[in-house]
Amino acid sequence: MKRSALAFAIGICTLFVSCKKEKNTDQANNPEPALEKFVIDSLSLKDSLVMSPKLSLEYRSEVLVYPSVKDKALLDSIYFIYKGITDFSKNGLQDFLQKDKADYFNETKSRSKDWLADISYKQTWYTSFKMKQISHKNDFLQLEYLSAAYEGGAHDNYWFSNRIFDLKSNKKLLLSDITTMPEAKISEILKKNMDKIHSGTTDSRGDVKNSDMLLVDVIEPNDNFYFDGKNLYFHYSPYEIAAFAAGDIVIPVSWIELQGTLKPEFEKRLNSH
Repeated sequence: MKRSALAFAIGICTLFVSCKKEKNTDQANNPEPALEKFVIDSLSLKDSLVMSPKLSLEYRSEVLVYPSVKDKALLDSIYFIYKGITDFSKNGLQDFLQKDKADYFNETKSRSKDWLADISYKQTWYTSFKMKQISHKNDFLQLEYLSAAYEGGAHDNYWFSNRIFDLKSNKKLLLSDITTMPEAKISEILKKNMDKIHSGTTDSRGDVKNSDMLLVDVIEPNDNFYFDGKNLYFHYSPYEIAAFAAGDIVIPVSWIELQGTLKPEFEKRLNSH
């Protein structure tokens, strides 16, 4: 009986060790899949073309590349400025920029045939585009786009676009995804807070307030917004709400001012670490 009990115990131990080895072997052969790392890359293209002794053209683009973003609709939204692009790889974007540059040069040459000889002084016309990542936190990717151009006249022109992308739902974030506050109420806050962030404009009298150059009676919330831990910011390009001399204007709306109107899911992710 003692030998039988001892043999049984040894058998159980052997079986346990064998199972444990098999489990460890299975884990080694089939490791847990690692989460894909969020990758960011960039590329740029700059070129120029002499049109005549007095006119040159310049093309500039600086683009961010996101190889780990796979959703086609999301990529379309990220690269909304480039109509018709289908290949969002670094090589695909590089090829598209080369085509975009060629189109700019060819179109400008075609339009300038009748008046090129009338240009009286040396100048450079240009088109420029730049993507900038503001932040990537809690699966919110915030980007800023700056487009600028000059084709003669008193000054160049430039436009800003800001977009927030929810990497969980693969969609562009809308203002209605953030707050339920009526737009009319947000407009009141924007008007009140217009001078909180100075645009840097000056004249012979010194600093000029943003509100001194306001062109509208009501500042409506636009689609160009971004946020940080303190505020939701609305970004306005020249001429959108104020004179060109005011430059681009950023107006903050604090989370305290939006208290009680934030969407629960957004508020939870905003406050997570």
